[in-house]
Amino acid sequence: MSLSHDASANDAAPNSPLKQAVFLHTGWRSAGTWVWSRLRELERAAGFYEPLSNVLADLKLADVPASRPTLTSGHPPLAAPYFDEYRPFLREDSRGVAGYDKRFSIDRFTREPDATFPSLQAYLRALSQHTIGQGRVPVFKFCRTGGRLRWLKRAFADALHVGVLRNPASQFASGWLLRQQWSNAFFVAAPFRVLGLNQMNPLVREAIGVCGVRLPPLPSMPDDAYAVACEQFARTVDSDNAYRAFIALWILCALRMGEGVDLLIDIERLGESRDYAASLRAAFDAQCGLSPDFTSARDLVVETRRSAARMTGIDGGALRAVHSAALKFLKAQAGIDAAFVEVVRQKMVLANELTETWR
Repeated sequence: MSLSHDASANDAAPNSPLKQAVFLHTGWRSAGTWVWSRLRELERAAGFYEPLSNVLADLKLADVPASRPTLTSGHPPLAAPYFDEYRPFLREDSRGVAGYDKRFSIDRFTREPDATFPSLQAYLRALSQHTIGQGRVPVFKFCRTGGRLRWLKRAFADALHVGVLRNPASQFASGWLLRQQWSNAFFVAAPFRVLGLNQMNPLVREAIGVCGVRLPPLPSMPDDAYAVACEQFARTVDSDNAYRAFIALWILCALRMGEGVDLLIDIERLGESRDYAASLRAAFDAQCGLSPDFTSARDLVVETRRSAARMTGIDGGALRAVHSAALKFLKAQAGIDAAFVEVVRQKMVLANELTETWR
């Protein structure tokens, strides 16, 4: 994993082949869509938005033009609709992107690929090959691959695997305020859904216990029904439990990033340093031939501080223990680069500072 971007831009051998695709492994409300939009605007790039989203199962060609940012999304303006690149994989007389399966939409954290992975791999390979055949670089923006990052890195060794990491307090606040102000509980429900459907996995079960998560008391049911039940649960869940679930999923995904992304994008650092933005641009250029301009990145920490007064009903001072427990969990795992652990430690220190004013 590359943590020093100035160095990574120069590490590639002069004659080494460029990566053929970009896989952005992000989290919900992590600013991943903004990062993706910087790459998508390049002439040689084709940006596939959320290739594993369950929305793609029912997507129709007629729906594509309306797939644009809403006023509450916080997403940047887009020159083309979110799902514009899927047009070649949609038919006029039917719903659904060719090759997509709803089972792809739930992340998994097992060490080895599950039974659905061959079809998931074939689906992503088809999107990639079509795009590469047009002389462009496919850029995939994921929110559902944190647990499957290792699988995808092995299966798509010809791709540049990029992790997008934002401090957990800012990321959680972004989703929590959408529930609080606009009754959009999706981002509060997502961690419960992913953790609940993976709770039999020993690693996930350990993270749930370490973070003190109380999963919704739901009977065994199909994945779709469980997802709906989690969204209902999230509408009234107490803030402390919601944050604990979020941190458990955040640290699990961070763990997988630490096991080996090719490039890490530190969102806080990106908003503070033009030099860092330039080094990231050079790293992308050296490794995949794309040269995105990240200099317009906003300082999202300032925005989190500004919204602190709206984070009501949550005792920020009590969250230090959750941050500490999650960091200890990460440190206990084998094979994690010390430099990456230090990045996560800094994220937790920042999260402590930001949550201190929540009441």
